[in-house]
Amino acid sequence: MDELEFRRRAYGEPQSQDPEFLQAQKEASGRDAFVNDLKALDRKIAKALKVDVPEDLADKLLLRQQLTVHHKQRRRTTFLVAMAASVAFVFGLSFSLLRLGPVDLGEHALSHVYHEYKALQSERDIDLADINASLVSVPGLESAHFSSAPGRVVFKAYCDFQGVRSLHLVLEGDAGKVTLFIVPVEERMQLPTQFADNRYQGIGVKTEDAYLLLVGEEKSALEHLEQNLLQSFI
Repeated sequence: MDELEFRRRAYGEPQSQDPEFLQAQKEASGRDAFVNDLKALDRKIAKALKVDVPEDLADKLLLRQQLTVHHKQRRRTTFLVAMAASVAFVFGLSFSLLRLGPVDLGEHALSHVYHEYKALQSERDIDLADINASLVSVPGLESAHFSSAPGRVVFKAYCDFQGVRSLHLVLEGDAGKVTLFIVPVEERMQLPTQFADNRYQGIGVKTEDAYLLLVGEEKSALEHLEQNLLQSFI
């Protein structure tokens, strides 16, 4: 069995007990170590996949689908990942690459607004202490807080920006409701200062510890709120 055929079969089924495969494994130095590495990888993947299904898995999958559609509408870029026959191996690799890849915060913010549209219908009042308590619980934002209320906050929840826990707020202003996302600073994040689609306008602001993303229908309302945030968010 030549090296190419041996590796193809090793990738596809490293646990194989086929006599021909086992014999080929002994015929060349390094093959035992290669197969053992694949077996160890299979065990790690199997262990990683043995997790409880999160209650919000359906929402996250829906959000991922909407992000994919949104990305296709904004720019037609195709990413290809080619690996050998093991489905579990390909899945683990592609998932890792996705989490480590660059994140366009503007596109992600717009998709979140559409996905969480019910947030714009909320009318409950959320006080400053509650907002600051939520900020403290976000990794990377433990020292961040508002020195004063940025306005009337009518919605508060945590959200996921490509694996990064963030805070999602909706503020009520004179020109309508504005969505504010507070995302911890991370190198793979790409922050546009302005972004938009055919319905919403967006502004991105970077502070020492966080990215602030404002999304609304009226740009004037965003600019006014931006000034308040720069004065009150520490």
